[in-house]
Amino acid sequence: MGEIVPLNALVPNWLPEIIKSPYQFFLIAGPCVVENENICFTVAEKLLSICHPLGIPLIFKSSYRKANRTKLDSFQGIGDEKALKILQKVKEHFHLPVLTDVHESHECEIAANYVDVLQIPAFLCRQTDLLVAAAKTQKVINIKKGQFVSAKTMEFAAEKVKASGNSKIILTERGTMFGYNDLIVDYRNIAWMQEFGYPVVLDITHSLQQPNQASGVTGGRPQLVELIAKAGIAIGVNGIFLETHPNPSEAKSDGANMIPLSDVEKLLKKLSILRKAYLDTL
Repeated sequence: MGEIVPLNALVPNWLPEIIKSPYQFFLIAGPCVVENENICFTVAEKLLSICHPLGIPLIFKSSYRKANRTKLDSFQGIGDEKALKILQKVKEHFHLPVLTDVHESHECEIAANYVDVLQIPAFLCRQTDLLVAAAKTQKVINIKKGQFVSAKTMEFAAEKVKASGNSKIILTERGTMFGYNDLIVDYRNIAWMQEFGYPVVLDITHSLQQPNQASGVTGGRPQLVELIAKAGIAIGVNGIFLETHPNPSEAKSDGANMIPLSDVEKLLKKLSILRKAYLDTL
């Protein structure tokens, strides 16, 4: 079994190399949306303290703005510049690479001044102008697989980024629509997308969503987080995506899907054991 890849002092320079590591999975994690500086710093510090001893490379995640909400009065953010500056503070204070979503082409260049990874939301994975604009920033681009597309379709999404001069690509599986109010994970998608030559992430949080609720608030099944994550690690996924919050019930967005920050360490320890077992089968 190969040894765990070192974290190289956790500076962003390791990002393009570490996400392709066959040895340890990497983690994309953080609160769904930037609510304030205190929550971001609390979550980042706790995640780093867990990941470092386990040898898990960490990418801190939080959306500076949530453009895709069910209702007009749903929380979208604290202001773009204010939120992006908080993400930059997290990056500089903890020496962590940081990821955030972008929703329109003009946002890419702006967000790229503050973060290391630009994430293309699942509903926008076919938006050519957005993919090209993100690619031109030369940041790492994480493209989330749409709930409505096949794994094969994601090869074309990745090609739009690559053909625009950027091969630093991650693909993320986040479940497939199953009727109006549920999602299922087809684990074959992970293997099929890995065939394209890019690291593939399993988004546990959003695979457990229950969207389109009559209340206008998205539901979820966070009690299944461990089950979904274990299955992904067991088949060799490159990375895990999860959203966490000190108090999910008080979160401004996706609280029904997130796991408490206090539960993350136990989960990651189990996944690290599984990862080593997986390597023994190679």
